Amino acid sequence: MNPDRYRKQILFQPIGSEGQQRLADARVAIIGCGALGSSIAETLTRAGVGYLRIIDRDFVDLSNLQRQHLFTEADVTSHQPKAIAASQRLQEINSEVTIEPHVTDAHSGNIAALVHSCDLIMDGTDNFETRFLINDIALETSTPWISGGVIAARGQVFTIVPQQTACLRCLLDGEPPQTETCDTSGVIGPAVNIIASLQCTRALQWITSAGSHIDRRMTIVDAWEGSFQQVDLTSLWQDRDCPACTGSERLWLSGKRGSQSTALCGRNAVQIAPSERRTIDLAAQAEQWKPLGQVSLNPFLLWLQPQDSPDHEIHLFRDGRAIIKGTEDLALARTLYNRYVPS
Repeated sequence: MNPDRYRKQILFQPIGSEGQQRLADARVAIIGCGALGSSIAETLTRAGVGYLRIIDRDFVDLSNLQRQHLFTEADVTSHQPKAIAASQRLQEINSEVTIEPHVTDAHSGNIAALVHSCDLIMDGTDNFETRFLINDIALETSTPWISGGVIAARGQVFTIVPQQTACLRCLLDGEPPQTETCDTSGVIGPAVNIIASLQCTRALQWITSAGSHIDRRMTIVDAWEGSFQQVDLTSLWQDRDCPACTGSERLWLSGKRGSQSTALCGRNAVQIAPSERRTIDLAAQAEQWKPLGQVSLNPFLLWLQPQDSPDHEIHLFRDGRAIIKGTEDLALARTLYNRYVPS
């Protein structure tokens, strides 16, 4: 670690030289590298966190560029997976940091491996299903995580430290109905930046204090209205009637809850994941697809614009997942998946 690089941060008394060394020694998993996740990844990279594991299932789309700082139009053109594009850019920003990208969907079968050996989990997701899965693995492994979410100009942040604070199940028994989404209400970049900054501030506090600094409040922000609210969650923890905290219930980690099909917020796209993970030879599949329409391939995914369905694109990953672009209809997406992806 070159201390000159972080001199201004070291001068900040709550961090200092000792805190900066703790940042260099820290291992952080970021699940989701979209709006929140890419901003979190950049901030922690610039702050000198020594190891970042970036997990994301998606590729860069033109609609991402309005608020996702790490990506460019070139990434859109090449259909670059977000985890890969982010990793390449972050290494250019700070070569001292180890970046480990994973182009995959976090699910009950792989979440333990994805967060293994990490000291902290950062929530960069856009759906409650994955957040409940993170909550389950965090409780199971006693790993703290910092939750964040944004819609329109509003967002919230709170910290979960197993056996010390309220968890997500303390607040919500299950996935709430989605009355608003990015598609219905939109989202603005400044709100994303505020929430990601608050998440990173809590991460820096946790890491540099060696876990002694825990903010037990939920912070709620409306960037457009300029409002800022703090809600103390201590009483939820003190009630001790949470089925996950006290009853060790792991509905999402066990696979009892969760879906194989997910509409991607703000993307007009659906992800379809096979019930059994497998490995697909993308180059061989590209040859099979060539008579069916326009086909392109990169080292991470294959995509097809079918002649008989030109309004849709099928983006196929090596693990058998596919993102069907051009629809939010889960049934139609499954039909297209079954039509073009070999079983």
